[in-house]
Order: sequence, then C-alpha cells, then structure tokens
Amino acid sequence: MLRSQRLAQAIRIRLFCAFGGSARSFSSTVDTNGPGLDYFMTGAGSCGGGQYAGKLKLEKDDSRLRLPPWIRRGIPTGANFQRLRSSLRKLRLHTVCEEAKCPNIGECWGGGHDGVATATVMLLGDTCTRACRFCSVKTALRPPSLDPEEPAKTAKAIAEWGLDYVVLTSVDRDDLPDGGSAHIAQTVAEIKRLNPAILVETLVPDFSGDKQCIQQVVDSGVDVYAHNVETVRRLTPTVRDPRAKYDQSLQCLQYAKTCKNDIVTKSSIMLGLGESEEEVLATMQDLRDHGVDCLTLGQYMQPTRRHLLVKEFVTQEMFDRLKCAGDRLGFLYTASGPLVRSSYRAGEFFLKNIVSRRRVGATR
Repeated sequence: MLRSQRLAQAIRIRLFCAFGGSARSFSSTVDTNGPGLDYFMTGAGSCGGGQYAGKLKLEKDDSRLRLPPWIRRGIPTGANFQRLRSSLRKLRLHTVCEEAKCPNIGECWGGGHDGVATATVMLLGDTCTRACRFCSVKTALRPPSLDPEEPAKTAKAIAEWGLDYVVLTSVDRDDLPDGGSAHIAQTVAEIKRLNPAILVETLVPDFSGDKQCIQQVVDSGVDVYAHNVETVRRLTPTVRDPRAKYDQSLQCLQYAKTCKNDIVTKSSIMLGLGESEEEVLATMQDLRDHGVDCLTLGQYMQPTRRHLLVKEFVTQEMFDRLKCAGDRLGFLYTASGPLVRSSYRAGEFFLKNIVSRRRVGATR
C-alpha cells in the first residue's frame, strides 16, 4: 500500500477525523506482485539527485530502477492509524490509499504533523472498467452494481466526522449509461444538504466526453472540479486506457468551466514515464489554455510488476523548475514534488482559501 500512482480513477473522500491506533498488521496488505514493505522503509534522504550515487534513468539492459532515498517513507504507525482503518472497514468503504498503494498513507492516516487524520475512500465500487497501465485498481468489463445507499451513507459519515473539506474521486464506469455521474452528483448533494458550509472537490473520470454528465456533477454544488490528464500527449496512448484521450480530457476540464465560470478546476501530471521536460511544459500550457486553475505534479511509481516501469526518478530540482513554470503560466496553485498526489492533503488548505474567497466575492 505504499507506492502508487493512481491519480485518476477511484473516488476519494478525505476524512478529517480524529481516529487513532497502531499499524503493524498493515504489512499484510502489500501486493505480493509488487515490492515488499521493507522496500519502502528507510530513514529518509535528500530530495535532490546531487548526492545520490544510484541510477535515476532506466537504461536498455536494466530490469528496473532502485527506489531513491527521497521516495521511501516510514512504516505507517501512530495513534490514528488503526482506528481510522477500523472505522472505514465497519462502513464498508474502500480506500484508494490501499487500492493504489499510496506512499503518503502513513502521513495521512496517521495525522501528519498537525494530528488531523485523512483517508481516501472509493465510491462507485473498487473496480474500474478501464485498464490504465499505471494504475493498480482492479479492472473488469462489468463491475458489481452500485450501492444505492452509498451516497446517503457516505454523507452521514462525513457529517458525523465534522469535515470541512471533502475530496471525491471515482473509478471509470463505462458500463453505466451516465458513467456514474448521477451517483457522484447525488453524493455531493447529500453532503451539502447535511452540511452546507462544507467544501467539496470531485476528482472524476472523463465520462467519455459526455457533456451532460459533466454538467450534472457541476450542478450538484461541487466547489472544485478535478480531472487528471495524467501524462503528456505523446505518452497518452501507451500510459492510459485506449478510451482515455488527451484532448478529450482537456475539453472536459474546459467544459466544466463553461458550466460554472467561478468553479475551480484542477488536474495532475505524473512524471517519470519517459516524458521530456519540454513535453511537460507543453502539457502545462495546454491545461492553462483550457482554463485549468490548479495543477499537481508528482513522481510515477510502479505499483506492481505488471505495470509500467519507472523510466526516471525525477529530482526535486526539476520539480522546483516546473513549480516556477506553473507560477509563470498563471496557475492559482502548483504543487510539484516527488510524493505529491492529485489530492494530497497539503493542497487542501490552499484550495479551501481559494474557494472561500470566491464564495465571499459572489455574495457581494
């Protein structure tokens, strides 16, 4: 559960709760086809590549790259971890933290430096109809039926936990006529009904470009509309499922802005799949040209041996350059770093301020 990239496909709900407990049993959840838990355990290191003697780029005869020290995270422990995990199990909520082997689970579930625990929960089930080559979430042509009680159950749980910012994401459900958009919209509406002051971010699929589905989610009252472009144009056909199109993703983000001009839009790019810096900059420009407000950039990490190899471990220096480029391009918020993920908790506070300011401006 430590190592991931699952930026786009599984519905997340950040749970700001005060849970607690211990976590050694966590090691049993690590995928047997992926690296062992010990592979991630370390005493930290610099985020730059200057003092690292290992390889950062995959060469022709290499089977895989060793994980550099700045990617390794400590084993998830602490007062919050077990209670959060137990609570989610009782609610029968799947977490993208686990399904996607997220490297930040120890910080988010354990409460980080501020003691506020967060988790990422998947709605629409734990099975995706697409098979992107970077993602470890289960896939099937026809996943199990949706739980009709899930929106109300999820909203009630969030209300009881006293959350003030929620992030919802979803797996792709191409088997459903509306791609699951009504289910997502119903969940947002239920959350807002129980707590009108809460801010809701949705990280959603492309709905095969269906504008009615996008409109339905926007009209539900969502504050931040996120959809991940994932990678640069050239690599899209090999990295993402064939049904995911680069221009389609851009158009979905642009249309969300058309539906509601003051909605905050957001996307994410993975690095380390063989892209050049120039290609990343071009993708960033494409996102700005389509009205995207916020951007996250993070390191791709191979979740299991069945998935795409990491072609390069990008140094913090490059992430810093891309952060500066994002600022110059006019993104309201650019988060750029090896362990940054599309809904990484550090960005929530900034996004909350953006949305709150826009709410105040709209009432004047």
